[in-house]
Amino acid sequence: MTDKPLRWGIMGTGGIAGAFAEDLKLTGSGVVAAVGSRTPESAGAFAEQRGIPARHGSYEALANDPDVDIVYVATPHPLHHGNARVALEAGKPVLVEKPFTMNAAEARDLVALAKDRNLFLMEAMWTRFLPHIRHIRELLPSLGDVVTVTADHGQWFAEDPAFRLFAPELGGGALLDLGIYPVSFASMVLGAPDHVAAMATPAFTGVDAQTSMLFGYASGAQAVLSCTLSAVSPTTASIVGTDARIEIEGPFYAPASFTLVPRAGERIRYEYVDEGRGLRHQADEVARLLAAGETESALMPLGETVSIMATMDEVLKAVE
Repeated sequence: MTDKPLRWGIMGTGGIAGAFAEDLKLTGSGVVAAVGSRTPESAGAFAEQRGIPARHGSYEALANDPDVDIVYVATPHPLHHGNARVALEAGKPVLVEKPFTMNAAEARDLVALAKDRNLFLMEAMWTRFLPHIRHIRELLPSLGDVVTVTADHGQWFAEDPAFRLFAPELGGGALLDLGIYPVSFASMVLGAPDHVAAMATPAFTGVDAQTSMLFGYASGAQAVLSCTLSAVSPTTASIVGTDARIEIEGPFYAPASFTLVPRAGERIRYEYVDEGRGLRHQADEVARLLAAGETESALMPLGETVSIMATMDEVLKAVE
């Protein structure tokens, strides 16, 4: 890689693809060079709206575009594995939107392929790269022994069987789309759980409308997590330690302020205001890593991504 802006190729034309393209405009590390979709019409409309020079009517064509340095997979969840494989087989570094895949087996397959090809691969858990989360990670040792982690993510969506979050064939449900944030947050703080308990309420299409999770760890710590498609929840998070706790304002997974509350002493509030949606930080990190010749991120390592998908598998098994 050179010091020129990274040329991104975006697979998919949905909401997160558009948000990523807009946030790239806020950084000098990358530009959208091309977009690919299952139809030329969809790719063309996305490209015209955003001034993207190249558009492709297939994912394969995008992956093989010589003017694309890296592929961002932003297609529906069930397509992540196949789309990322296409890009890796074309020799391209890949950023895969969360959830990384539909299950841990697919995640392991992608990681093995990337390592075999010596190619960069990362889950687009953009929360990990936000300034407030980086700061919180630095403060974790000051909390003492972590006892409890809490996090919720609830949004209200009109009941529409064609909408992707209610469509089983599109990987719908609260857990994969919304619950991935609390699960990943707990993983960042406590690692992989030793015990998983969960309860789910189905939506009218059969996908989970609401899922609550309780994780147990060998240290004695617990994580209490929830997600729902049926209501707007506080979307806050907390990390409770023996010496202090951190309270993150909602939505915790996006640019947010937080408060450090010592067991004894004054509360300290750290205020963070960010431009855009917050997706630009992961784009900057990817550009930095590629320029350094790295094949994975220490902030969102591939082993942890696989572990998170294994935890999601356990949650789904627990609610069957």
